[in-house]
Amino acid sequence: MAVFEPFDRNLARCGLNLVRGKTLALQINVGYLCDLRCRHCHLEAGPERREVMTGETMNDLIDYASRVYFETIDITGGAPELVPGIRSFLARLAPLTRRLILRTNLVALREEAASGLMESCREMGVALVASFPSINSAQADALRGNGIWGKSLDVMRDLNQLGYGRPGSGLTLDLVVNPAGAFLPGNQDQAERRFKQSLERHGTLFNNLYSFANAPLGRYRTWLEQSGNLDHYFKTLFECFNPATIEGLMCRSLISVSWDGTLYDCDFNIAAGLPHGAAKVHVSSMTGFPEEGAVIATGDHCYACTAGAGFT
Repeated sequence: MAVFEPFDRNLARCGLNLVRGKTLALQINVGYLCDLRCRHCHLEAGPERREVMTGETMNDLIDYASRVYFETIDITGGAPELVPGIRSFLARLAPLTRRLILRTNLVALREEAASGLMESCREMGVALVASFPSINSAQADALRGNGIWGKSLDVMRDLNQLGYGRPGSGLTLDLVVNPAGAFLPGNQDQAERRFKQSLERHGTLFNNLYSFANAPLGRYRTWLEQSGNLDHYFKTLFECFNPATIEGLMCRSLISVSWDGTLYDCDFNIAAGLPHGAAKVHVSSMTGFPEEGAVIATGDHCYACTAGAGFT
């Protein structure tokens, strides 16, 4: 017996449609190569992955961002810092948008391939969004690998020295936290206060904290299955479904491009293999924004973005 109602059927029963609004943000996943193998990674990124964006596809993205103005361009991975040509890619994108974001696991910024990237980001005013799963070192290391928690703090101190996370610097360093187990995040404001108090004791600063539920995809789904938590987690997501989140979901105002140039409605749909428009469309063929009112591809993993306060 199913423990939850399929997402599409639930939307229909609630009289809701999930369709695209005005697109404001371009999210670019430059590949699955990463220096870590985090347990909660929905893309199963890791050091063994070889799927990275080529220079040709980067050129296609530059051309698209030149033809169509996006208020925000958001670079994610894997570990984008390790992708060949990433610094030049950022430098070419920076003049094309109001806000350029680089997502980081922090420790990749100390890899040889990323030498000097922190300073380049400062010069370009790139906003950094860092994954930081826990203020408990043992819990964080269990998710990301032994010693990673301490190394992450070292990188935060380096970034703080450059001005990141410091009030008035204009250089933002935001943290993203996902629950360490098969449960939903708690109150975001309370979590931010708790993280700031704890991390300041370790001599580190950040601007804002965002807490999101884990999407039951990739390595996190495998862990749910192996630990016997998959049904329980889906049941929890289903029971916490909040129809009020639909209007503000990020997939309504963002278009995501995978490492090979294919368009998706969000990064989770890359992992789920659900392309935008139900067909593989390459970014080089795009002449404008995705059509407003177009249906967004969904799956049961969408419950992760619609539970509680939602993923907006």
